[in-house]
Amino acid sequence: MLDAIAHLTQVVHRYSALSKESLGLYLDACKVKHLKKGQLLYRIGEIPTSFAFIHQGLMRSYVVDERGNEFNKNFFAEGRFPGCMSALLQGTPTLLAIEALEDCVLIEIDFKLFRSALLTKPDLMIYQINYLETHWLLEKEQKEIEYLQFDAKQRYLAFLDTHKAIISRLTQYHIASYLGITPTQLSRVRKDLK
Repeated sequence: MLDAIAHLTQVVHRYSALSKESLGLYLDACKVKHLKKGQLLYRIGEIPTSFAFIHQGLMRSYVVDERGNEFNKNFFAEGRFPGCMSALLQGTPTLLAIEALEDCVLIEIDFKLFRSALLTKPDLMIYQINYLETHWLLEKEQKEIEYLQFDAKQRYLAFLDTHKAIISRLTQYHIASYLGITPTQLSRVRKDLK
């Protein structure tokens, strides 16, 4: 099995090839971190200074309404980059929490160091553009369309399709929260589909 840095390097190169120098600058911003199931990587209200790469484990990002109800925004498994990007870019407190759903081995990436390298290395810029287009535009837009136009059953079927690799690792509570329905409603949807 790959170690965490080798795994990060492999994933980065899927989006764009980096020069040895650019990769070195990227890795200078990185450090390995371990989280236990239930620990938070980022808390609502804190100003984040990093984002992460998941080598092993599963995480979720979520928001909390005024009544204390949690709503899952996204799930991150191996090879993905959880972070509170709006808060990082603006230097403001995050409205999201990111929690380990399993024990995790992460690489924490210092945002200022990464950004400094990004702004001086065109190949890092191309990598970042490719990553953002894939995950922040294409995936996000599709999810928003599904949420607005699909009923609960259609959203669940779309979720099964896009998250098939991690579905067995998620509780019904977390799936329901992501879909914007209650666990009882999810049970009904699943029963109707059988």
